[in-house]
Amino acid sequence: MKNKEILTLVFFLSIGVFQAIAQTLPVGQLQNIEDAYRRQQLLGNDTSKTSFMIRPIYMSDVNQFDLADDEGTFSTHDFRKQLYGSGSGKTALYALPVIWQQQYNTHHPYGWNDGAMVPAKGYQTLITAGFYAKVGPLSIQFKPEFVFAQNKDFVEISEPAPFKPNVVGGMYNYIDLPEKFGNGAYSKFNWGQSSIRLNVGPMSLGLSNENLWWGPGVRNSLLMSNNASGFKHLTLNTIRPVNTPIGSFEVQLISGKLEKSGYPGSQYIKSNVKPNDWRYLSGLAFVFNPKWVPGLYLGFDRSYALYSKDLGHGFFDYFPVFSALEKAAYDDPNNPNYDFEDAKNRDQYFSLFARWVMPESHAEVYAQYGKTDHNKNLRDILLEPESSRAYILGFRKLVPLAKSDEYIQVGLEVTQMEKSPTKEIRSGGTWYTHSQVRDGYTNNGQVLGAGIGPGSNLQSLDISWVKGLKKIGLQLERLVNNNDWMYRAAPSIRRHWVDLSATGKFDWTYKNFVLNSQLTYVRSLNYQYVVKEAVPADFWNYDFQDVNNFQLRVGLMYRW
Repeated sequence: MKNKEILTLVFFLSIGVFQAIAQTLPVGQLQNIEDAYRRQQLLGNDTSKTSFMIRPIYMSDVNQFDLADDEGTFSTHDFRKQLYGSGSGKTALYALPVIWQQQYNTHHPYGWNDGAMVPAKGYQTLITAGFYAKVGPLSIQFKPEFVFAQNKDFVEISEPAPFKPNVVGGMYNYIDLPEKFGNGAYSKFNWGQSSIRLNVGPMSLGLSNENLWWGPGVRNSLLMSNNASGFKHLTLNTIRPVNTPIGSFEVQLISGKLEKSGYPGSQYIKSNVKPNDWRYLSGLAFVFNPKWVPGLYLGFDRSYALYSKDLGHGFFDYFPVFSALEKAAYDDPNNPNYDFEDAKNRDQYFSLFARWVMPESHAEVYAQYGKTDHNKNLRDILLEPESSRAYILGFRKLVPLAKSDEYIQVGLEVTQMEKSPTKEIRSGGTWYTHSQVRDGYTNNGQVLGAGIGPGSNLQSLDISWVKGLKKIGLQLERLVNNNDWMYRAAPSIRRHWVDLSATGKFDWTYKNFVLNSQLTYVRSLNYQYVVKEAVPADFWNYDFQDVNNFQLRVGLMYRW
């Protein structure tokens, strides 16, 4: 490289150092704010060109988001207060927003995408605050969380007839997914959305405990969401889209540590075969926005989980996300039936996703298609692409009202986690469970991906009036709980556990306060898959085991 080119590169990197800021907008904690920023793309008002498919969003002078409501115009920088700043701007200290989230379930645990909160009946609260500091290219975000839950008793899953013997214990021995987090009140303090980073231009290298979200989904994401608490991970990622002659891209590469919950999955577990070991997680997400189609974002993500005792010392042991996708690539040439990948005791996930934003129509469509197991080769993929698959499909549109800043937002999303019909002729695991990595794809007892959980399906419809950060709306959903397990335990067309819910949403702002709230009524049909015969017995006129549940969620943020 010539000296002039070297000097030019150093110059631009130096500019990047001064501009780079790695304060983040925490995934899910400010849901109505994230949603409002995403709407700006549909309206053609967003100049950041971010895909919203690798989150958290990074706030900087070159990745700016502006909103306006009755309280005035403000940007992402208005969610912090500067406590100190040097004249050059290279050194600064900010106070981060104080956030207080609460929820209450009247009958049994319900809900997902609530981070460090746990599935619990009764009252639960999460409180978080902190500071952000930068010294040149170094940034520190300290934002711990405290969680408290009443954790009241409720009717848990049981194993009487006609459930097959040991099927409950068998299910929970393939995943760390406790129904209840101990007896009595639950409390935990964690690092929350904290990180320390070195930022150069559009790139950031650091150690983080933040929640991540990969993919275009609003209600669910297949590989990474804020359903579980954040986990410790090393990360190399872009903090804004990187422009190239053919388009822009965003990327994140992580190496993380997943923890056990410490609680049994069910009171009916007959044995505990899970190793007393933490799990190593390798993950990669990539998004590309072609120059010729400005609103189209194409991407993929991939992750591997394995126990630390099975971790090797080579490059592809620490970064298996760069290895081949086909199982044939791992076969021992001396034994065509020997699968080297399975011999490494690794749990692998992969998905492709896309999001198409159409500002002219104030609309977007998106999709994610994932696999929880390798295909043998390309021929196998072409013959049975539906084997071990899951998918998410979604659509959103803004309909303008008489006032230019008010809209009706319509959103539809479908998530399918249940096994495909190929289960009748070939083995394939349920998503997030694994026969070798017995704690499954979880952290601290909750699924890292789609919060509806293994073997479940969701259909969601949302209709809302929106204006800036304000929203008044209704959400209707149908959740089918773990059909994969039901078909194994006691298959019956009467036994599906289905939650029908209606949620009223109210998000508002008043001066420096931002409120997000919702009240959900849930009618659980065949709660815990229980069916009881009527007297006299009749196949369809049976004793319905349906229950009612109410969930109230209230979040309050004070923005500086």
